[in-house]
Amino acid sequence: MHIGLLECDNVAGRFSHIEGGYREMFAALLPGARFSYYEAWKNELPASADACGAWVCTGSQYSVYDKMEWVGALSRLVQTLHEEKRPYVGICFGHQMLAQALGGEVARAARGWGVGVHDVQVLRQEPWMQPPQSHIRIHHMHADQVQRLPPDSVVLGSSAHCEVAMFRVGDSMLGIEGHPEFTAAFNEALIRARADRIGVERVQAGLASLGQPTDGAVVGRWIAQFLERKDAGSSV
Repeated sequence: MHIGLLECDNVAGRFSHIEGGYREMFAALLPGARFSYYEAWKNELPASADACGAWVCTGSQYSVYDKMEWVGALSRLVQTLHEEKRPYVGICFGHQMLAQALGGEVARAARGWGVGVHDVQVLRQEPWMQPPQSHIRIHHMHADQVQRLPPDSVVLGSSAHCEVAMFRVGDSMLGIEGHPEFTAAFNEALIRARADRIGVERVQAGLASLGQPTDGAVVGRWIAQFLERKDAGSSV
């Protein structure tokens, strides 16, 4: 499977004690994939939607409603991927971009930041969710949330903090608010770096949650199976 990784931020080297960045994290999450990289945050995007067989869009420190040139260009690419029914999975910012680009709405979460490990209830089991699980625990780090879904959407997962924790648009595009690719060390570094914005109580709860086991590897398998299922007929 040839995946185009749409990088919406650069986290490599942000913390001196943590090696690598999104490229390494997604390579570990999707070990069977071959990647091409597009620094979307630098307005570097593919020339066409069929440049890769499938697409994954990363998280970001930015918001999908920010008025920046690259955000608008990425939104137009997501619209094209949707029109051409290209397989796409959006993580955090990429999840929110999927909603915003296709007619939904994203805004600051009324409940405040979602940080640490959160439990997501799976509301709808789908064939690509193998092995099946009724709940998944994954890392989270977000201030924004999907407030209104775009047309032709189905909510697949929800949490106490985030009503739209996972959703699908049509049968080719998937959004996940959490970060299955994160390590506990990376999330801890992010929480500590953003402590002033997150707030003391939420920071303490988030840090305390990081000792829990997570289902990142399971969600990685789900993502691969979702993309492979849609990419089966691609020769890219």
